[in-house]
Amino acid sequence: MKNKFIYLAILAAGFASCEPEFENEVDANYTSGDADFTSYVAIGNSLTAGYMDGTVSRVGQTYSFPNLLAQKFALVGGGAFTQPSYEDDASNLGGLMLFGNQIGSTRLVIDISQGRPENLSGTPSIEVSNLQATAYNNMGVPGAKSFHLVAPGYGNLAGVALGQSNPYFVRHATSPSATVLGDAMTKNPTFFTNWIGANDVLSYATNGGAKADGVTPAADHNITGNMNPATYGANDITNSDYFAGVYSNIINTLTANGAKGVVATIPSVTSIPYFTTVLYNALPAEATASNATAIALYQFLSVATGGRISPLNTTPGSKNPVLIKDTDLTNISATIQAYAAGSGNPLLMANAAALGVIYGQARHATAEDLFVLPSSSIIGQENPAGTAPFNVNGITLPLANKWVLTTNEKVKVANATSSYNAAIRSIAASKGLAVADMNLIMNQLVSGLRIDDGTIYTANYFSPTTASSVLFSLDGVHPNPRGYAVIANEIIKVINNHYHANIPIYSPANFPGISIVPSN
Repeated sequence: MKNKFIYLAILAAGFASCEPEFENEVDANYTSGDADFTSYVAIGNSLTAGYMDGTVSRVGQTYSFPNLLAQKFALVGGGAFTQPSYEDDASNLGGLMLFGNQIGSTRLVIDISQGRPENLSGTPSIEVSNLQATAYNNMGVPGAKSFHLVAPGYGNLAGVALGQSNPYFVRHATSPSATVLGDAMTKNPTFFTNWIGANDVLSYATNGGAKADGVTPAADHNITGNMNPATYGANDITNSDYFAGVYSNIINTLTANGAKGVVATIPSVTSIPYFTTVLYNALPAEATASNATAIALYQFLSVATGGRISPLNTTPGSKNPVLIKDTDLTNISATIQAYAAGSGNPLLMANAAALGVIYGQARHATAEDLFVLPSSSIIGQENPAGTAPFNVNGITLPLANKWVLTTNEKVKVANATSSYNAAIRSIAASKGLAVADMNLIMNQLVSGLRIDDGTIYTANYFSPTTASSVLFSLDGVHPNPRGYAVIANEIIKVINNHYHANIPIYSPANFPGISIVPSN
């Protein structure tokens, strides 16, 4: 079956990656207002670290929004701003190595010769075990959830291979028992930004609401009331009450010595390109019109499932929805098996038991279902673990739960996000802190965000027609340099308003967009 990977036609000119070039400031009456930027510290996750295109790289890190903020803070008395060193990333590949073994992918680029996103060729030169043992002003740690910021041992080298610690924090943790927040506080912050919490729900969403194939979907701790993160799986949603408690502890610590700051709300993660690029009806009729086996199978399933699965549409130019597994559906395996056993069709009769298992919780996808970006490379492909002809992903083999975020799973994500943001706003208000509503910004991106220079940006994935208005990098989750400039601007506006400052903003159009190479 033909690969359904999203191939992108590329405009060769005008989108090359480049080194940072920040605007030269003109004389103006800039002021810090009520804020003191002498020691600015940023805590958070990958969005704070400058992660983009699936990794942190030497050049990419320079576009982190905290680094961009620090450039502007310097105009109003801001002190030195440091970030974890990536000087060992000599070729700007990104990725990670652990004792000579690659554990992180190189950065994604658009290869003009291939017309699609792919990882840069080469072996990463960032070795996790080359410990820096240094606290930095940018304490953003890719992959961190709220409770990870206060977890001793999160930077312990010995725990990386066991999945007990974070390789990014390991590189610069001041000791094996250090905490992210503890190291941040050694910088004695007078001002901070805190953008943590996205991963508390994002990892559930990006894994389609599933732990793994064949395993019970990740727990909804908002319902079970589980307040012990030690029992959470990597993809579980953090309990909202527990999140609020941890978040309050973080803010209390950051403000203990009088520091002021900005906290950011959590974006609605299901609006990012990672979930909106792959269409639910990704199967052109032409792909299956000549597949007599698939056509006959769907005709059988339309009867055996009582209409849950419809016959294939073979009309040229039309689209068929992807076939998915929905673990929230009533399992009708026994019914399907019985229909197959009595069908009179030798193929169906011989595989009756298997058909019951395969299609017992299968249905067509709808516009309400969201497919994760990596699903584009497996839809329409034969699954080597399956048995022909029931092994074509999304066609004769229901796409596994990890590739799809269903309506019920979307509700869990939305409920958690709403609860987290309510806690963030409440805790910020209790301390008189400014709030950057990144959830609102994301919602505006969906319909089109007009920024100060009149440019309209959208929450789309890269394509030739969206190249100039894309704020997301090729991983579909994190911003590109232009996107981080927009984020920095929104935070500056909040600072200017809340702390009566006068700090200039950036022109995002001066920043590079997607990384494009002539060949890889």
